Amino acid sequence: MPPIDDHPLRYALTNELHARPAPVIPVPATAAFLAVKPERDAAARDRGSDRDHLTALLDRHGVGHPAPGATHHTATLGRFGLKWENHTEFTTWIAFAEGTAKRAFDADAFGVFPPDWLAMAPGLRVTSILFQIEHLPLTTRKAVDERALRARLDDWFVGESLAAVSVLDGAAVVASDFRIDPAGHVRMAIFVHPDTGFRRVGRIVQRLCEIETYKSMSMLGLARARRVSVDLGQLDQRLAALVGDMAAPGARAETTLDALMQVSAELERLEAGASFRFGATRAYEAIVHDRISVLREERFEGRQTLAEFMRRRYDPAMRTVKAAESRLAVLSDRAMRVGRLLSTQVEVARSAQNQAVLQSMDKRADLQLRLQRTVEGLSVVAISYYAVGLASNLVLPFAEPFGIGKPGVMAILTPVLIGAVWWALRRIRGRLH
Repeated sequence: MPPIDDHPLRYALTNELHARPAPVIPVPATAAFLAVKPERDAAARDRGSDRDHLTALLDRHGVGHPAPGATHHTATLGRFGLKWENHTEFTTWIAFAEGTAKRAFDADAFGVFPPDWLAMAPGLRVTSILFQIEHLPLTTRKAVDERALRARLDDWFVGESLAAVSVLDGAAVVASDFRIDPAGHVRMAIFVHPDTGFRRVGRIVQRLCEIETYKSMSMLGLARARRVSVDLGQLDQRLAALVGDMAAPGARAETTLDALMQVSAELERLEAGASFRFGATRAYEAIVHDRISVLREERFEGRQTLAEFMRRRYDPAMRTVKAAESRLAVLSDRAMRVGRLLSTQVEVARSAQNQAVLQSMDKRADLQLRLQRTVEGLSVVAISYYAVGLASNLVLPFAEPFGIGKPGVMAILTPVLIGAVWWALRRIRGRLH
């Protein structure tokens, strides 16, 4: 094949499909998961600080650093395996070790993350999970010992919130109540079938981490929606009052325009501040439902499934976010329509003013025309007066031999000169027009 140049992004985009591989987790095992997000402007944060925080932990164990610009990294910290991932808004850590503690969900499993190191984290905790990973309890006939499993679930979780499902065609049973325990972590239990490989266990753990993380991230949209809804209620009332004022007789467009500009500016501020969070919430919600569907869950012992748990408790929150986003868009559209209506009102008022100005100009032109005609008449008289005086002085020497005196000469010349002056002024005015 002849040489051909590759697109500059070919390898990067192809490798992206194979990035963030699931960890290989043995059974039995404990795992600790942590998601950290800066409080503000997380998407625009300095990613270097996230890598510096990772490097600080690796240096404590004398482990090599990630490649420059890396977005995920795996390492071995003593008996713990570590997987680090850097996402758009948050950073995740999962540490796992073979074997389980004597006490289920022992908070000491989080000891892989030293307290002083956690205190230096470039952000706040979004969620943290403790995993208890065990083999499925089996009877002598190699069937699931439902009684032993039920006893563990009743002991570890709150029954009212518990969701327990069989996943991946019976490869494991997953259970969680999605509550925060006294140590500050969400508890998740995975009971693995003996025939399930360790890599598949790692994929199950990764999917559960993604479900919990993206659920928590999308719930941030609910908090923003509640704050926005309060402001939208006030702006809705102000906008309705503006429309009422516009319909009132004698309303001043300037005052209404100032008030409308304030409402529009406030809506623009809310939209600019909430658009990213609402958009991210939609994306995170889709990921949550996608990860649940990938698990191919089946009901276990009549317990609610993960999808049912989300429909009951999570989906209403997402509908609230969508309602707030829709209300914000509708209110912005209303403000634009009110602006167009006010513009039309101003144009109508301006047209009326222009009509009044034109009528006033017509009246002035008519008065000027009348004045002009009066002046022309007076001009004829004045010019004729001087013309008669001059002409009589010229004609009088020739008229005296015929016995005609000055009064007679002026009497003869006056009508002739008046007519000539009038005719001359009309000719001049005709040429000007």
